[in-house]
Amino acid sequence: MLEKTFEPQAAEPRLYAQWEASGLFAPRAAKPTDGAADAYSIVIPPPNVTGSLHIGHALNNTLQDILARYHRMKGKAVLWLPGTDHAGIATQMVVERKMAAEGNVGRRDMGRDAFIEKVWEWKAESGGTIVRQLRRLGSSCDWSRERFTLDEGLNAAVRKVFVQLHKDGLIYRDKRLVNWDPHFQTAISDLEVEQKEVEGAYWHFAYPLADGVTYQHPTTFDEDGKATEFETRDFIVVATTRPETMLGDTGVAVHPEDERYKGLVGKFVILPITGRRVPIVADDYADPTKGSGAVKITPAHDFNDFGVGKRAGLEALNVMDAFGRITAADTPDVPAEYEGMDRFAARKAIVARAEEEGWLREIEKTRHVVPHGDRSGVVIEPWLTDQWYVDAKVMAQPALKAVEEGATVFEPKSYEKIYFEWLRNIEPWCISRQLWWGHRIPAWYGPNGEIYVAETEEDAREQALADYDSEVVLTQDEDVLDTWFSSALWPFSTMGWPEKTGDLQRFYPTSDLVTAADIIFFWVARMMMMGLHFMDGEVPFKRVIINGLVRDEKGQKMSKSKGNVIDPLGIIDELGADPLRFTMAILSGTRDIKLSKQRIEGYRNFGTKLWNAARFSQMNEAKRVEGFDPATVEQTINRWIRGELTKAERQVSDAIEGGRFDDAAGALYRFVWNVFCDWYLELAKPVFNGADEAAKAETRAMTAWTIDQTLKLLHPVMPYITEELWAELGKEGPARDGLLMGETWPVLPDAFIDASAETEIGWLVDLVGEIRALRAEMNVPPSAKPPLAFVAPDAVTAERIARHRDLILTLGRVSEIAVAEAAPAGAVTFVSGGATVALSLAGIIDLAAERVRLEKEIAVFESDIGHVNKKLGNPNFVARAAPEVVEEQRAKLAEAEAGKAKLQAALARLSEIR
Repeated sequence: MLEKTFEPQAAEPRLYAQWEASGLFAPRAAKPTDGAADAYSIVIPPPNVTGSLHIGHALNNTLQDILARYHRMKGKAVLWLPGTDHAGIATQMVVERKMAAEGNVGRRDMGRDAFIEKVWEWKAESGGTIVRQLRRLGSSCDWSRERFTLDEGLNAAVRKVFVQLHKDGLIYRDKRLVNWDPHFQTAISDLEVEQKEVEGAYWHFAYPLADGVTYQHPTTFDEDGKATEFETRDFIVVATTRPETMLGDTGVAVHPEDERYKGLVGKFVILPITGRRVPIVADDYADPTKGSGAVKITPAHDFNDFGVGKRAGLEALNVMDAFGRITAADTPDVPAEYEGMDRFAARKAIVARAEEEGWLREIEKTRHVVPHGDRSGVVIEPWLTDQWYVDAKVMAQPALKAVEEGATVFEPKSYEKIYFEWLRNIEPWCISRQLWWGHRIPAWYGPNGEIYVAETEEDAREQALADYDSEVVLTQDEDVLDTWFSSALWPFSTMGWPEKTGDLQRFYPTSDLVTAADIIFFWVARMMMMGLHFMDGEVPFKRVIINGLVRDEKGQKMSKSKGNVIDPLGIIDELGADPLRFTMAILSGTRDIKLSKQRIEGYRNFGTKLWNAARFSQMNEAKRVEGFDPATVEQTINRWIRGELTKAERQVSDAIEGGRFDDAAGALYRFVWNVFCDWYLELAKPVFNGADEAAKAETRAMTAWTIDQTLKLLHPVMPYITEELWAELGKEGPARDGLLMGETWPVLPDAFIDASAETEIGWLVDLVGEIRALRAEMNVPPSAKPPLAFVAPDAVTAERIARHRDLILTLGRVSEIAVAEAAPAGAVTFVSGGATVALSLAGIIDLAAERVRLEKEIAVFESDIGHVNKKLGNPNFVARAAPEVVEEQRAKLAEAEAGKAKLQAALARLSEIR
């Protein structure tokens, strides 16, 4: 007999060890009859080696595991390939902090090789944390194939790709603007930039016009916006939030259609402080409606200005060093007093000087968004520096075509828009990082600055001999590659490329990729580019399933500062992995998943319901029977549940195949809770307790068979509890062949759906449901058993009443069932299955008191509706409140209106009672 409750804390480690020891995580052996459709592969989005399991990982890996377990049970050779990312900047930061805490010297004092050795030591000690945590979630990855983006095999693949792309002219070195982190002194990707709203100001500066030039500037306008008065100006006003960058100004831009400044295009201003002569240029970037309509252009320190500078042929002057300090290295006209000054100190100094010299015209306070390093927390500086780039524009074209033509599809399809938009407007991809931990760039420099790109230093030396008569000293590039570069090769490098391995032949291209929307361009698009380029035009995956973002129950983003983070490991410790997994699946159909611990606890109850159903079955001697054939059952309830199970199997299979995990979980929930537990087992009770031994034996066998099939259907979503039940229930009846995980997915024939049984039991279920709803609506005490009457039923209904009289009495909790020509006095009527049914309530409920109760509750709903309508009718509230708050109010309104309508219907029913 099953224990009273399932204890996940004890069962989960034991069950996972059994799965792993079974060898079922690895792909099954190949068969001579296997074709491409018999393999299913998926590569894990590699979590950072520094990471711990967060709720986003829990969602993403639950969905992947559902796919892997489902296709494994479908008989396919399944490869779910796991691994971790070396996470360059994150890992380097962790190890440097650890060294500092231990009182060790800094990495620069230690030297590169010694520091890298320290990082590998840390990885050996602490780098496996997230992998262990993924196991706790139940992830059925093939751990024997686990990869790391810095392991030797992937290192070789990275070097080969870099060298080949360089030969193809698709990797090159260039001086361009990058997101520069002055703390870590490295370029970082857009994904590593956090936009923060901060208090700031627009400083309005008057730049004097050169060569005695003046112009008429409008000062007064009529109602139509036409200038009526002018003043003569020998200056032009620009506004900036970063005064320190003015030291690098090389132009002022105005819109070509701006009548105020048309005559100034081609003229010059004299830049204050430096005395530099810079031109006024026309460019659409300048917005005539903002500020003065004129903008200072600093090509070396602003991404938009860099574009203007390119178009206008303006010089790009770097006025900061790697630490964010002012330097005159490129600009000798910058006064010596600013040399080495921190950028923010320089800002204050320049504003003070502008005020002192009279060219500061206004300080306009504002709140604006400023980019910060997500790990360093410092303000990011757009900085002009030499870096390595990929010609992403060229590589993007096949990637665009592949999705346009359907070789790879997105689910939901709407996410293709993000993919297309980024690839069609793609910029060169900066792939170098000024770090030590990562794939070191395979480029060596000769004495005269020549660059030799090669897979090994030996190959680079051979290239150098073409330029020099003898061996020369070569110096390898100090930089490492962007982490996303090695991740872009993940689908094929993890399978052994550049070698032609059996895994590549069998499992590439992969079947699915499950990932988040925020890395469609950072990772998905780049994998498409690299896969198509290096794998003979084959896409890396056939389908991309985009999962949503998990937010708190109010729709707010989770953050430690808000205190609303849900820790998946804490949930697993307390409630087990299965409730968390089921919650992730059933909520996965929205872009923003509103999650609360209460929701997870609710689905823990779902597991408990299944467990109790299995115990109830055991107590009623429902055991598996050797040779039992569900096709032969005769009892109506058994033919009905067989059909309901068949429909559920179709729904679950179709939903998982389509990547609709919420629909799959919903179908499982409805079948297990609403159909099997709430109805079938209730309908089976009289059979179990009856005298018909043949019906009893058939129903017991059918119950056991149905539970077995249900466990198979539920296993991909809730693997632990289903595996435990499979083992425990397998102790009775024929011996099991092995683990549930290795069982075959049920595919039930259409003939199992019995229309007559469905109609018959459907009638009974609808009738009892109506009686129960009416009892609840009318506040009938649970102990009360009112009489029930059918008003002039037809012959078919009369036969059904006779067949199911005992069930209606028991399940509907009614005292008697009668047939009448008219509804009895004191009864409430309803229609069920085409028949009029009357439930007599006079004398059972206090009609007057019930009317008062309903009217009071309706008044409460009306008050709530009025209150919410007032809020939603206020344009200021709708405009200013957070979107999730507005949505919450709309949901509250809909709920109140539905509640009011229900009570009004109940009140109307009361008026029928005479």
